This record gives sequence, C-alpha cells and structure tokens, in this order.
Amino acid sequence: MTTLPIPVLAAVLAVAAAVPLLGWALLARPASPTARARDNLLRGIDLGGAGRSAKPAGPGVLRRLVDGLTPGGTTDRLDRLASTAGRPAAWPVPRLVAAKLVLAAIAGGLSALVVSANPGGLPLVLAAVLTVVAYFVPELLLYSRGQERRAAIGLELADTLDQMTIAVEAGLGFESAMARAGKNGTGPLAEELVRTLQDIAVGQPRRDAYLALADRTGVQDLRRFIAAIVQADAYGVSIADVLRTQAQVMRLKRRQRAEEKAMQIPVKVIFPLILCILPTLFIVLLGPAVLDIVDAFSG
Repeated sequence: MTTLPIPVLAAVLAVAAAVPLLGWALLARPASPTARARDNLLRGIDLGGAGRSAKPAGPGVLRRLVDGLTPGGTTDRLDRLASTAGRPAAWPVPRLVAAKLVLAAIAGGLSALVVSANPGGLPLVLAAVLTVVAYFVPELLLYSRGQERRAAIGLELADTLDQMTIAVEAGLGFESAMARAGKNGTGPLAEELVRTLQDIAVGQPRRDAYLALADRTGVQDLRRFIAAIVQADAYGVSIADVLRTQAQVMRLKRRQRAEEKAMQIPVKVIFPLILCILPTLFIVLLGPAVLDIVDAFSG
C-alpha cells in the first residue's frame, strides 16, 4: 500500500477544504431587502425563544469559522475598499473574506503539488508569492474598481455642479437641485447624491450626510466642495454663488489635469521607443552592414 507524500496530502486537504468555501462565496446571495429591513427593525429587541429558533445555525458557524481564519483588520480594510468601490451588491464583505481564503487555499494546494514534484528554492519562493498574491486578489480588484469610480466621479463633478447651479438659480433649493442632478445623472456621482438625500430623509443631519458623502467617495475635489457647502450653510453664504465658483474651479482643475497628462506623454513614450522601436531600427539598418563586415573579415 503506497502512502501519499505529506505535501501532496496537504494540498489535497487544502483543496477539499476550499471547495465548500468556494461554493458559499460564489453561490450565496446577500440577504433580501425585506430580511435586512426586518433585522434593522428588530435590532435590540428580545423576541424570546421563537426569535432565537428562527435563526439558522449553519451560516453563523461558517461565518465564525471564516472570521477565525481571517487576520485582524482585514474585514475593516475590505469594508473601506467596498465603500470606495460603491459596495457592489454581488460581493458583500463576508463573501470577499471567504473568497480571499478560498483563493489562498487553492493557490497553496496547487503550489504544494508543484513544489512536491519539483523541490527546490525557486519553486518554493514562487509558490509562496503565488499564494500571497491569490490571497490579496479580491482587495486588488476592489481597489481597482474604487480608483475607476473615483476617476468617474471627478470627471462628472464639474458638469453636475453646472446642473445644480442652473437649478438653484432657477429657484430650487440645494437639496432639490441635488435630487434633480441625481435623477438625471447615470454615473456613480448621481448614485452618491441619491444616497445622501436618502440619509437626510431618514433623519441624519445634513452636515453629517454631506461629510459622509465626502468620506465614502474619497475624491479630493468633492471633499473641497462639501467643505465649501458646509461653511456656506453655517455662515449663510449664498449657495448659488458657492456652486458657481466651485463649478468654475472644477472645470479649471479638470483642464489642468488634462494638460498635465498631455505633457507627460512625451516622457512616457521614451521608454517604449528606446526598448522596442530603436533596437528594431538598428537591426534593420545596421544588420546587413554587420553581416558584410563579418563576411569580409572571415574571408
């Protein structure tokens, strides 16, 4: 009877343990809006034995297992990244944590198989690097989506402020102008404006809702605009003047960023020019001459 090597056995166990977590991470759906609303309404209310018996024990045990295998601070970091990325409904934070563990387990198991087949220092280092990269793949995807979302908000900000300025000068209030801009818009900035108005509608103070908008997006231009709106609201400055000034500043900054990127193009072109184009030109132009010189000296 042949026994499996310890690395192969460990890889098989890792893959076997990762399959249930992979199924839960990919197939489990977030709670329905009705269930989430019910949980929020019943938070802090003791329902007795009936309320406790209605909760399924399986997902809680699995979630405690996932939390026990996750380093401290990972959930908070994923929550911040998810907030910046717009909190995709298909990928809540528990699923992201499970996906990190699943990818790390699968990468570790496959790496153990490779290392057991080809032992050595280089395969071991590559296996460790692959496992670490697989563990951080969900965070990298969230960070990339958050950066794209910030760029989209920065591009939409000036036009949205123009729409709000026109609405305020036409006689609407600031929140009504925000509602109209959120209704007419289709990008992430419109979604954030609608969410801010929803926060105000459920009782959150306007100042806190505005500051939460700046914190969620992480866009510096929007943060400056929110600071100007908060100061105007505190000191009684005309909102129309603030909107007009901020819109002009945003357009100026957008034009300056475009000019800056245009000036960076020649510098960025130098590296592919030196590494890819010039060697090819040297081969085409100097290759025949070099071959003739070699033939002359060899003959």
